[in-house]
Amino acid sequence: MKFFRKFLDRQEKHFTEGRLKGLYYLYEVLDGFFYTPGKVTKIAPHVRDVMDLKRMMITVVYALVPVVLMAMYNTGLQANLALSQSAESTTLSWQAHVVQWLGVGFNPDSILADFVHGALYFLPVYVVTMAVGGFWEVLFACVRKHEVHEGFLVTGLLFPLILPPTIPYWQVALGISFGVVIGKEVFGGVGMNILNPALTGRVFLFFAYPAEISGDTVWVAVDGVSRATPLAELADSTLTNSVTWMDAFLGFMPGSMGETSTLACLIGALVLIATGIGAWRIMVSVLAGMTGMALIFNAIGSVSNPMFNVSPLWHLVLGGFAFGMVFMATDPVSAAFTRQGKYIYGLLIGILVVLIRVVNPAFPEGMMLAILFMNVFAPIIDRIYINKNIKRRRLRNVT
Repeated sequence: MKFFRKFLDRQEKHFTEGRLKGLYYLYEVLDGFFYTPGKVTKIAPHVRDVMDLKRMMITVVYALVPVVLMAMYNTGLQANLALSQSAESTTLSWQAHVVQWLGVGFNPDSILADFVHGALYFLPVYVVTMAVGGFWEVLFACVRKHEVHEGFLVTGLLFPLILPPTIPYWQVALGISFGVVIGKEVFGGVGMNILNPALTGRVFLFFAYPAEISGDTVWVAVDGVSRATPLAELADSTLTNSVTWMDAFLGFMPGSMGETSTLACLIGALVLIATGIGAWRIMVSVLAGMTGMALIFNAIGSVSNPMFNVSPLWHLVLGGFAFGMVFMATDPVSAAFTRQGKYIYGLLIGILVVLIRVVNPAFPEGMMLAILFMNVFAPIIDRIYINKNIKRRRLRNVT
C-alpha cells in the first residue's frame, strides 16, 4: 500500500496545477476512499472525535453486510426453486446460462449455487448504480468545486437492495440518476436534501414503470414464470399466503432483493444502535406507530378487505417495513433531528404505512411513500420543537 500512497502523491500535482485541475475532485474522492485525509487543523478551536462522516458511512455499510448476503442468497434460492420446478424447455435468463457454464447447477439446497446465482442478479445492478450514480456525484462536485462525500457509498448500496432482481439495467440507471440529481443535487448536495435519494429514485421508477416494480412480474426468475409477493397475496382475497411467518422473518420469499429478511435488518439495527449512528428513537417509534394502527384495524375488522386483519407481526416481516425502519427512516439528513421530533416523526411513519397498506389494497406496500411523506414534514416537526425550546429558555432567563 505504500507504493500506491506514493503513486497518488506523485499524481496530485497534475490535478492541482496541471491540465487536469478541473478534475481535482475526482482525484480527491479516490484518495479519500483509500486513505484518511492528511489535512489537520493547526489553530484553535480543535474538535476531537473519532467519528467523522467517512467512518459513519462505512459503519452503515458494515451494518448492511448481512442484508446484502441474504439478498444474494435468497435471490438465488428463489431463482433455483423456480428453475428446478419448471420444464426443461423453459427459456433461461443470462444468469441461468452463466450458472450452467460455471457448472454450479440449479440446486436450491446448495448454498453455493444459491449465492452464485443470486450474485449474478445483485452485482450487475450494484455496478450500474455505482457507475451512473458516481458519475453524477463527481460531475456535480467538479462543477461546484466541492468534495465528493462518502454518503453516496451508502446510497449506492441501498438503492439496489430496494429493487426487484429482474429490473432492467437501463431502469436502474434512470432511477439512480433521478434519485441523485432530483432527490439531492438540486437541493444543493449532501446535507441539504429533504428527501432520501435512494427512495426518491425508487418512487420515480414505481410511478414511471409500475409493472416492473409492483406488478405480478416483480419476481420473474424464468421466462414465463411469475409470482406475486406475499404482501400482494394478502391484499388479494382470492389468494392465500404462500409463506409461513418464520420464512418471512428469515427472508425466504420473493420480493425486492434486500427487503425480504427482517432478521438481517434487525442485525443491522443492532450495529447502528450500538455504534450510536442509528436513531433508536425513530426505530422504536416507527414500530410503535405500526403496531398501534394495525391493532386498531384488527379491532375494526372487515369482510371485504383482508388487510384489516393483518396482525402487527405480519406487517413487520412483509414488504419493506423492517428495511425502511432501520436504514431509510433513520437517514440523518432527511429525518427529524430533535429528540422529541424523532418520536413524532417515527410514530407518524408507522401509522402512515399501515394506513396506506390497509385503506388502499391496490397498493399494499406503503413504507416507501410513508417515509418520503414524513421527510417533507421533518423540518416542520423540528421547527416546532426548536421554537418550544427557545421559548422555554427565554422564560427561564427572564429577570
